Amino acid sequence: MAARQIPSTSTLLAFEAAARHGRFSLAAQELVVTEGAISRQVARLEAFLGVPLFLRGGNRVELTAHGARYAEEVGRSLVSLEQSTLQVMASPPQQQVLELAVIGTFASRWLVPRLPLFSREHPDVMVNLSTRNDPFVLNGSAFDAAVTFAHPAWPEAESRHLFRTSLIPVCRADLVPRGHSATSGALPHLPLLHKTATPESWRGYSREFGLDLQEATAGGRFEQFSMLIEAALVGLGVALVPYLYIADELRTGKLVAVGPPGQQTAKEFILVINSRSSRSKLLDEFSDWLVAVAEPDSPPAAPEAAIAHPSSVIE
Repeated sequence: MAARQIPSTSTLLAFEAAARHGRFSLAAQELVVTEGAISRQVARLEAFLGVPLFLRGGNRVELTAHGARYAEEVGRSLVSLEQSTLQVMASPPQQQVLELAVIGTFASRWLVPRLPLFSREHPDVMVNLSTRNDPFVLNGSAFDAAVTFAHPAWPEAESRHLFRTSLIPVCRADLVPRGHSATSGALPHLPLLHKTATPESWRGYSREFGLDLQEATAGGRFEQFSMLIEAALVGLGVALVPYLYIADELRTGKLVAVGPPGQQTAKEFILVINSRSSRSKLLDEFSDWLVAVAEPDSPPAAPEAAIAHPSSVIE
């Protein structure tokens, strides 16, 4: 069997650090070696590959086109290798480990608070979570699966539908005049908050329910749903967010609904599976558990059930 065409780990570490810092001196400080050692490692790598990786000039170095592409791949591979190493170090021999990439807000506001339920049912399974808010190449990564929104970027991937959650407009109760209900037209008089990546959500919501929102795109913008929810909690305005994320706040009265859940703006959650993962049975058990736990948090279907007043909060 032919030897693998892979440079040494020390050479790759030196190159990755130099590429990241743009200076051999800073790479040397990080790796606690001399600047000359970094330079020699990089020269050795360039000779191995047969292409220049850096353009040298004064104290700084600049990646060539080959160098930039290779640095991205090497960085990703080193992260994956480190994750795999830490996983082995941290896992008892008898324990199964599930590596999941998850949307940050979904993890912090819904999944993590419910993970103890899964742990009690599966004490021999450890679930590790890492944030990935955008689609990425799952196969070949260190993740067994990703819990994410359905997206055109995942068409070829093996996936399983988990649940669908509606977007619902919520705010603090003291923002809404007493007596206004979901169909009473309170929304046009309240400041709207927006998710940066989906600025048309309020327009879609207003079309679904025939609302006259003249300023449907005006108002503060926030990158993540977690930021939108916090903005609503401190009284900055009305946020259109997945019901799944704020069911507890609605039950306790920290937030109130000022409209019915919108179906046209609903979000579908899926479990995208790494086809190279060896944990298919465990993934099936985890996705079954996700679906079962999410069912009690399904939003109310009847628009008239949504009353924006602390004495009559959506259940």
